[in-house]
Amino acid sequence: MTMHAHMQEAPKQGFMLCYLESLSLVERLHRLLLDVIKDEFERLGFLEINAVQALLLFNIGENEVTAGELKSRGYYQGSNVSYNLKKLVEAGYMHHQRSEIDRRSVRVRLTDKGRKVRDAVEALFARHAQGMETRGVLGAAGLDDVNTMLRRMERYWTDQIRYIY
Repeated sequence: MTMHAHMQEAPKQGFMLCYLESLSLVERLHRLLLDVIKDEFERLGFLEINAVQALLLFNIGENEVTAGELKSRGYYQGSNVSYNLKKLVEAGYMHHQRSEIDRRSVRVRLTDKGRKVRDAVEALFARHAQGMETRGVLGAAGLDDVNTMLRRMERYWTDQIRYIY
């Protein structure tokens, strides 16, 4: 390989390493978020619900949705939404009702018990937001930049799934 070819290859490898680090960070951040929620729920005594289920309740909020809508609207990123919905209904965190029009479709919404979990997650996130801003971890402009970049990656990956290049 010529010196010129090596010089062109180095930036490509550098970008690839940065990309792989970004992927690793996104994955680690998600796992850390689940651990933070788990620790908070242990402290509060919410022991019958896991962090994934708590995030699901938080993301649903006051909406009434179907299982299919949870994924299409980006409320739920897990692989087994039906299992978690079933567990949340059984534990009294969610109401479910079959659609009158399509009997295969089930609509879900939070119960009062589910809203308490949602409120606990919201309070945790509010403390985090305030703490990050107060301690100078990340300001509004920096967070906006992070979100812009992550949305671009999301769009790129979505396009890859749909075979748009």
